[in-house]
Formats: sequence, C-alpha cells, structure tokens
Amino acid sequence: MAEEQKTALYDEALEALEPPAMDPMSLFKHFGPGLILMMTGIGTSHLVTAPTAGGRFAYALLWTLPICYIFKYYGFQMAFRFTNATGMSMMDAYGCAPGKWPLWYVMIITIVQCAIGEAGRLVACAAVFYYLFSVHWGLPLPLWSYAVAVAIVSAYVILYGNYSAVENVTKVCAGALVVSSVVVYFVNPAPMSKMAHFFIFDMPKGSWLIVAGFFGLLPTGIDVSVQASEWGKAKKKGMAYVRRILEETGKMPLFDPFSSTKKDLAMPIKSLPPKTQEYARRWFRIGNYDFAFGHWISFGVAFIYLVLAAVWMYPSEVKGKAVMGEIAKIFTESIGAWMMVIFILGALAATFSTAFNYIDGWPRVVGACCRNIFKCTADLSGVDRADLTPEKKSKWYSEYNIYRMTMIWTVVTSSAIIIGLPKPVWLVLVASALAYFVAPVIFFLNLWYCFTVIDKTDKDYYPGLWATWFGWFSCLVFTVMTGLMIAARIFKVNIG
Repeated sequence: MAEEQKTALYDEALEALEPPAMDPMSLFKHFGPGLILMMTGIGTSHLVTAPTAGGRFAYALLWTLPICYIFKYYGFQMAFRFTNATGMSMMDAYGCAPGKWPLWYVMIITIVQCAIGEAGRLVACAAVFYYLFSVHWGLPLPLWSYAVAVAIVSAYVILYGNYSAVENVTKVCAGALVVSSVVVYFVNPAPMSKMAHFFIFDMPKGSWLIVAGFFGLLPTGIDVSVQASEWGKAKKKGMAYVRRILEETGKMPLFDPFSSTKKDLAMPIKSLPPKTQEYARRWFRIGNYDFAFGHWISFGVAFIYLVLAAVWMYPSEVKGKAVMGEIAKIFTESIGAWMMVIFILGALAATFSTAFNYIDGWPRVVGACCRNIFKCTADLSGVDRADLTPEKKSKWYSEYNIYRMTMIWTVVTSSAIIIGLPKPVWLVLVASALAYFVAPVIFFLNLWYCFTVIDKTDKDYYPGLWATWFGWFSCLVFTVMTGLMIAARIFKVNIG
C-alpha cells in the first residue's frame, strides 16, 4: 500500500479494482467486443457468400479464405489494441487528424452503408425466415416483410433495453450453428487433395464479385473495427474504466476533441499503481484473446460452409429468394430433417445478430464522428442510457439523439431498398463491395495511431516486431487487392 500511495496517480477507486481471473472459463465470460465482432461477421458472408462460392465454383475460391483472415488480422487487432492500451476509441484518434478528415470520410461512407449495407444484412436474415415460414410452412408473406420486421424489432430492442439478453441467446444459438456445421462436415468431409486450392490462385469466369464479397466481408468489413473500438470503450473495463476514474477525479485532464492533441490520447501507464497496472494489463490480454478467438472461429465456419456447398451443392447457381432453402438441403441430404432444424435455428441467430449488431454499430459510429466534429455534440456526448441527462435526451444534436436518428435512417432506407430490390445474393455481394471504399483507409489509420500514440518503450502494449512488419505488409497487400477489386467493379478492368 505504501508503495502504491507514492505513485502519481494513486486513487482509492483504482485501488478497489481487482485484476480479472485468467482461467479459460473466466476468459470466455470476460469476452465481449471480440465475440460481437465475430457475430457481426458470421451472417451474410458465411451463410450466403461462402455457400455461393462453393456451389458455383466448388473449391476454386478456397485460396481467398486464408488471405482474407491473415491479411486483415492486424487491421482489426490494432483497433482492439489501441482501445485497450489507451482507454479511447479509434474515432477519438481519428479526430486528431488535420481537419478531422477521417471522421468526415468515415461518416459519409457509414451513412451510405446504413442504407445499402444494412439492406444486404437484413435480406440475408429475411431469407432464413422466408424459407422457414413461407417456403417450408406455406405462410403467404413476402421476403421483404421479414426484413422490415427484423429491422424494427432490432431497433426497438437496442433503444429500449434487453440487449444483453439478445446477445446471450444469440451466442447460444450461434454455438448450435458451429456445432451442427462441424458435425455435418465430418459426415462427408472434402478430400484432402482439395485442400491444395488453399495455395492455388484461381479466378473462374464470373467469380470476381464473390471474391470482392469475401475481401469485403470476411471475417467482416474492416469498418467494423471502429465499431468494436466503440463497443470496447462502452464496456467500461480495463484501461477505459481506469481512464474514466482518473478523468472524473481530476487526476488526468478530460480529453477534448477540439483542444487536445494526439499525445493526449496516450495513458501514463507507468505512473499508475502496480495493482492498477496489472488490472489494465490483464484486460488488455483478454481483449486480444477475445478478438483472436472470434477471428479464427469465424475462419473455421467460413471454411466449413464453402466446402459443404462444394461437396453437397456443386454445381448450383445459389440464387433467388429461397437461397437459404438450397443451403439447408445440405443438412437434409447429409443427416436428416432434424439436423436441418438445428441449422435453421443457428442460421436465424447468426444472420439476426449480424443485422442487429449493425443497427447498433453504424449509428454508434456516426454519433462518435459527430461528437468529435461538432462542439455542441461533444458537450452532450454519450449514448449509454445510464449516463443520459435530461439535456442529452432533449437536444436533437446530442450524441444520443444523433445515434437514434441514424438508427431510424437505417431502418427506413434499408427497408425501402429491400422492398424495391428483393435480390438476396446480389444485394449481399454489392453491399460487401461497398466496404472497399473505406477499408484501406481504416486499416492504415488503425495501424498509424497504434504506432504513434502507444509508448514505444512499453513492451506490454506497443506492437512487437512481427506485428509491426507484418501489420504494415498486410496493409499494403490489402490495399493492392482492394484496388484490383475497385478497378474491376468501377472501371471494368478484366482481372479474370
């Protein structure tokens, strides 16, 4: 105690913080933003795009999976690292750039994604409901009606509570999806010789849009890294909670997006009491484990669905409103109808969690952009209902109300697009391609702020040699691949 009292930032509230347990069961209980990131990804890309690739081109596109997951790893991981090392979100860091240009760029792209991107996610979720109720049980409802219902219910639940209950149920159902997928895979596994396609670059005619979809949405769009950073800050654990205590007690200046500089984002970690340092260090490791666990589970699910489609569906166009029914036949033909029921339940959870999380995530990012761009919004920041004041509820320009207005925009515009353009697979693929216009910029900025804000002498938080070199190399590779996809999409350059 005497030693801790000598530290510059000793506080009784910090002394009360207990370092979290690190055993496997406790780790899983502590997981949060990383699992949410995983659940945001395991949806359209895994249940629509991956089976489409396997159904149309067999194993030819298998090489795209490791490239997506390996070369996008640090684009996501650096966002987790930054928040868990500084207690701030990536959006706060972006606000330190000259003219706050990254915030304007991200905000404009995000508002577009709220409409078109969410339409793609909703239509994938609606496809599961459509197959179950309209195709399987004969309920005379169009696909768009399920999508609109999911959007409205999601927005209501997020705004008025019970998010934690939905999250817990979704995790259980997603577990059922993973288990059922693994079981079905081993009923008739792909020949080992086909695994050679992991190392064979092949672009069959007509496959570029699917490849674009993979690079945009596996494990999910890089833009979700900034959402995960906001979720990490909102979790109020680790460095984010330590920083909040220090700012509230006046032991550390409150970060001001209009007068503070990039240097002010850093945490004086070495000045913290030893026990507090251990508390933050453990939560930092938990954040890294949380992300890595979700990232590689996501890879496994994507692999299984591409291969299952190659084994059981190829050749198949995999398109139309009943696309989920085509995929569900994998389970019926391999084991039986009872396994298909488990798949449908898991698919509902996975696709619903994707649509649900984006309805929260994208508006959260727009709100974060505004709190770092506009002084009036910064003065009324925060979307946590527990921290709301009467003024935050009443002023239209508060972060909370901007968050709500963006959510309404998301629900209305995405629903309108679905009603006017009900083409599930096409819409999902185009929505994923939109991520290209923001992904390389976010990738670069996530790396840049980690390397320029976190103390280089702090070996616990600063990226190591491998993370440094491979991180920048990954960013270069990802940018080149993105450029090729944009060239093919916008300028009609033939890349295969």
